[in-house]
Amino acid sequence: MAWTSLVASLALTAAFSGVANAAATIPAKHLCPDGKNSASNPKCCALFPVLEDIQANMFGDSGCGDAAHATLRVAFHDAIGFSQHNPKSGTGADGSIFIFAEQELSYDANLGIADAFNLEAPFIEKHKGNISVADFIQFAAAVGLTKCPGVLQPPFHLGRVDAKIPAPDGTVPEPFQSAQTILERMADGGLTAADTVALLASHSIAGADDVDPDATGVPFDSTPALFDTQFYLETLLVGNKTLGGSQNKGEEDTPIKGELRLQSDFELARDPVTACLWQANVNNQALMAFAFQQSFFKMQSLGQNVAKMTDCSEVIPAVAKLSAAQAQAFFPPTFTSKDVQKTCILPLPHLPTKPGPAESIPSM
Repeated sequence: MAWTSLVASLALTAAFSGVANAAATIPAKHLCPDGKNSASNPKCCALFPVLEDIQANMFGDSGCGDAAHATLRVAFHDAIGFSQHNPKSGTGADGSIFIFAEQELSYDANLGIADAFNLEAPFIEKHKGNISVADFIQFAAAVGLTKCPGVLQPPFHLGRVDAKIPAPDGTVPEPFQSAQTILERMADGGLTAADTVALLASHSIAGADDVDPDATGVPFDSTPALFDTQFYLETLLVGNKTLGGSQNKGEEDTPIKGELRLQSDFELARDPVTACLWQANVNNQALMAFAFQQSFFKMQSLGQNVAKMTDCSEVIPAVAKLSAAQAQAFFPPTFTSKDVQKTCILPLPHLPTKPGPAESIPSM
């Protein structure tokens, strides 16, 4: 299928989905035991005390900050511990990364997850009668996403079964691996090349903590508080500097001072399999947000039986809004289309250059 046809197909899918949802019969609400919240399914009532606690005491007023980033990262690292072909490779979005923390957090790919464990563990312990560890990890990630302007409303289904075995080392892709190796690992877990590119939209609001040993919270693009397409554009720009002056394992030259570019992002942006998927996101906020929403739900369900789960998406708070001006992609100061390294034959959209001198991006 031609890429333009695929984009049109995705847009139609979103449109028909909205029509179907609007036409569906709205189920009656059940008053929850707390006497103030209600839900279409009584099982979802268990989420309200968890939501209120983490909103006030875990996320607080941090917005699209460290807590949101940490919960999103650990949700992926937990879920990808799964193989469609090897039952010994874990059971997916099953909470194993925390249930077997002593083992899984020792893996090189999970070295930066300790902060997320320290953040979430007290709340998991407090609410263990209401929600499984597996559900808590994915629920917290969905709630965290709503803090970041530009995200579409995240779905959430309740009922994940907690892990009985740990995921082995090697299930989480690493930044120094080739595009082919990463795509093969993701496919083994049940995620396509399109899913992989879509899920990397998370890097638009993420930061590196363990690539450069002398720096933490280093953003991957110049707008780390916004879930926007800037990441996909800036990854295509020619790089000429590294964060600390020398290149670390898994790091590529970056175009902007204060920014870090992962080798894996660099390769996937230029690989023949993923280059056009990557480039299609540039200045197409609707496409990026929709593709991420669909692939994120798919990731959250790896290894689990969705048919036995309960749709509690209504419990997730409303997302922060992204303005039209914020959604507009731009070349960073001093950069133009001449600085783009593209391997996809399709043209990039015409984009403005942000005025002013060369930027330096602060840590998150």
